[in-house]
Amino acid sequence: MNKYDHIINLPHYVSCKRPQMSLYNRSFQFAPFSALTTYAEKIRETARLTDEKIELSEEEKEIINRELLLIDKMIKTKPQVVITYFIKDKKKSGGCYKKITGNIKKIDKVYNYIILTDYTKIFIDDIISIIKC
Repeated sequence: MNKYDHIINLPHYVSCKRPQMSLYNRSFQFAPFSALTTYAEKIRETARLTDEKIELSEEEKEIINRELLLIDKMIKTKPQVVITYFIKDKKKSGGCYKKITGNIKKIDKVYNYIILTDYTKIFIDDIISIIKC
């Protein structure tokens, strides 16, 4: 007579209160442990390229300022524009350029930004091109 003979042929216990775990979920108990889960993510982030912000010449800044003055005179009509501007990256130095088409709602000369009708806020210093449609 062995030590466990009295329980060896009993049916498997099934809880009445908790649902049985699926085989798929149970298999995760035996999955290999990955101690370096964020390592691949950091490698991808390091390899991701960003653009440097273009410094505009005085002539280019003057062209943008003239265009903004014209737009400001017709701000009540909410003119449609195409703006190319720089977005600073939150994780790395540099950023990317984005081109957006929208209608200007407000030009704030005190805080130096433009608000579009969809409430997108664009700082004037980040604009490299603005074209009135």
